[in-house]
Amino acid sequence: MPTSPSDPTPPQRARTAEPYDLAVIGAGPAGLAAAVTAAGLGLRCALLDTAERPGGQYYRHPPPGLGAARPDRLHHHWPAFTALLARLDTQVRAGRIDHLAGHHVWTAEPGEPWRLHAVVGPAGTGSAVVEARDVLLATGAYERQLPFPGWTLPGVVTAGGAQAMLKAGLVLPGRRIVVAGSGPLLLAAAASLAAAGARVPAVVEAGDYLGYARAPTALGALAANPGKLAEGARHAALLLRHRVRLRPRSAVVEVHGEDRVTGVTVARLDSAWRPVPGTGRRIACDAVAVGHGLLPQIELATELGAPTRTCPDGAVALVVDERLRTGLPGLWAAGETCGVGGADLALVEGEIAAREIAGRPVPAALRAARRRRRAFADLLAAAHRPGPGWTDWLTPETDVCRCEEVPVARIREAVEELGAGDARTVKLLTRAGMGWCQGRMCGPAVACLAGGGEPRPDSRPLACPVPLAQLADTVPRPPDGP
Repeated sequence: MPTSPSDPTPPQRARTAEPYDLAVIGAGPAGLAAAVTAAGLGLRCALLDTAERPGGQYYRHPPPGLGAARPDRLHHHWPAFTALLARLDTQVRAGRIDHLAGHHVWTAEPGEPWRLHAVVGPAGTGSAVVEARDVLLATGAYERQLPFPGWTLPGVVTAGGAQAMLKAGLVLPGRRIVVAGSGPLLLAAAASLAAAGARVPAVVEAGDYLGYARAPTALGALAANPGKLAEGARHAALLLRHRVRLRPRSAVVEVHGEDRVTGVTVARLDSAWRPVPGTGRRIACDAVAVGHGLLPQIELATELGAPTRTCPDGAVALVVDERLRTGLPGLWAAGETCGVGGADLALVEGEIAAREIAGRPVPAALRAARRRRRAFADLLAAAHRPGPGWTDWLTPETDVCRCEEVPVARIREAVEELGAGDARTVKLLTRAGMGWCQGRMCGPAVACLAGGGEPRPDSRPLACPVPLAQLADTVPRPPDGP
């Protein structure tokens, strides 16, 4: 019987001593598409993912215990996901895929074969080493956050976090929610929240949707992706039906409240994203869902020296060729690691990468679909790139690094008085970025305040917290003495 979205993860098979043909890191759209395609072409695959159930961030779904009757109402393209799950279940039962849930890969050793080291289990106390001839990185992305006064108050969540709460937990972050930031995720988040019963008084978009039309390649990219236009129209119609006001070229510049959010101040922005004096308006709310797009999660590859590129929105992604090979032999990438482009593009790239790794021809229509969707993704990225003036939202007391509680004043002191000229030096002087999230939340803001634009990926040998005992086990021991 095929696995349904409400079933537990398919059973994991015992691993053999022989290396896999392919290890896929990440069970989101790209990873799922790659694993089931590769297995169908005869490769023996390992599918590693930190979560207990497949789907990644995009296809989050409530556990069976919550008894969700219609989880499909919270997702786009739900039939595509259920089809992938059915194929995964078939390949697992046939012994062609080992689905290794709860495996967080913290480092990779290139070679013949590659060796992936993972912490295992919710507490991270277990360990595993997986060997494979080829490795596909499909680790997705995380949200870009730009701080503002009050963003550490309870009730302020990321836009993706609000969707995750709804999809996986069937809960809302509040009853009256302002959605703010920049990028297409805002419309999807607002539509989901409104459909679930939340009151959304405004979607506050810092960019200008007319930016789509101004790009030289806009007409071609839009015409080649009619499905995306239809999806945007559906979001707009739902927001109109729920009387959600869209406020373009505006931003939440302050959150009000003592123990929890009670309201926000929204101001108009100029073309550089600086607040226009005298335009501030207060909106009552009890929650704020904010995000400024996504950043590729590529630490495993950059630690090994894989080449990167700067995307139109300033984010850093892996360089891949037409076959989706990175600059490292045996390491491939698909989906958001190659530049954020959404689930549709990730599915296509996952299949292309699997076919290339298996040495099978790639249909011309599949390559054309990738080009169309990548062009559309670049159009969106350029239109929603943060403007340099956003730092005018900040006050000296605004925390930039939430983990280490580092305010704007300390970062500016490091730059203006101590001579820090980049994000890494600021981190060493202030501890900004040294907390639990390792700079994922504050990295872009610290880099902007340091005058270096978007941050370059740090060299981090550990992609997640690792028990010391596991580190000791990975260090070669000298031979016993006499």
